[in-house]
Amino acid sequence: MANVLAERLKIARKRKGLTQEQLAQKVKTTKATISNYENRYSTPSNEMLVDLANALSVTTDYLLGRSNYPELTAEQERKVDKKVVELLKIIESMPEDKREELEEKIIAYAKGLADASRDHVDLD
Repeated sequence: MANVLAERLKIARKRKGLTQEQLAQKVKTTKATISNYENRYSTPSNEMLVDLANALSVTTDYLLGRSNYPELTAEQERKVDKKVVELLKIIESMPEDKREELEEKIIAYAKGLADASRDHVDLD
């Protein structure tokens, strides 16, 4: 689990555009401590884990490897996975022409959401 935590911590920090020093300031610790977490020399306390997750806008489940989605808890991920499977079954049961039409609309919608998300300015 320490390997996952170290990797996810580093990934989340870089996605947020923070240096180790900047993250350390946000969670009131030192750069050396953040470096130790990322290099698997030590692991954060439960309280620090929560602080790190909050500072990085991810869940503790993501940092601990219980969820593969930074914004979802393990429980939420299970619910999403169920809904995705249900959606795939519905799509697979559709006539091919309707399925292709729906797939194109879903892809266009998802791209639009991704573009809007990238254009969003984070004021933190």
